[in-house]
Amino acid sequence: MVPDAALTHDDEPMSDVQGTIRPIFKDWQTYNDAIVEAVGAMTDEQLAIRSAPDRMPIWAVVGHLAGMRVYWLCAVIGEPGAETTPFPDPMNGGWEDDEDHPRHATELVTAMETTWRVVDGCLGRWTLDMLDTLFVREMSTGTQHHSRRQILMRMLTHDAYHAGELSQTLGIHGLPQIDLWKPDKVTNPRAG
Repeated sequence: MVPDAALTHDDEPMSDVQGTIRPIFKDWQTYNDAIVEAVGAMTDEQLAIRSAPDRMPIWAVVGHLAGMRVYWLCAVIGEPGAETTPFPDPMNGGWEDDEDHPRHATELVTAMETTWRVVDGCLGRWTLDMLDTLFVREMSTGTQHHSRRQILMRMLTHDAYHAGELSQTLGIHGLPQIDLWKPDKVTNPRAG
């Protein structure tokens, strides 16, 4: 364990984000970037890999991950931006629902980047005081009430869950896995 005295913090100005929740969720973008980097380098054959015969192919998992962001933020909460993504009507199915139409790396990268902009827009507008606001989702099982806080945690853990699923699938097939937890900086690197 590193003694507290050895820990340092690089102070960064919060500039135009003071008062918003963006500083709290600042590192979430690294999840998106890591997935984009991995998927962007994959061939169509690699994107078609499944962890098991009854599981979605990689391209469908990534499409589901991206589409879910627009569903929760734009369809459930009413945030703007769905029209800037490949999912302008998030209430009517996602890419993963049509396995006869595989998606290519460039489409998946676009989906991840454009849906991230919707997420980031919310992080830059929402304040702590807004997190407990409830939104209604009508389901066949009843009326559900979700706060912004709960939806953000759902989305963040959803990204991490599917990044783990993708990493496991890639690892099973001998491909490089996605590293969500790269350090911000490494000093005095040690060999070995």
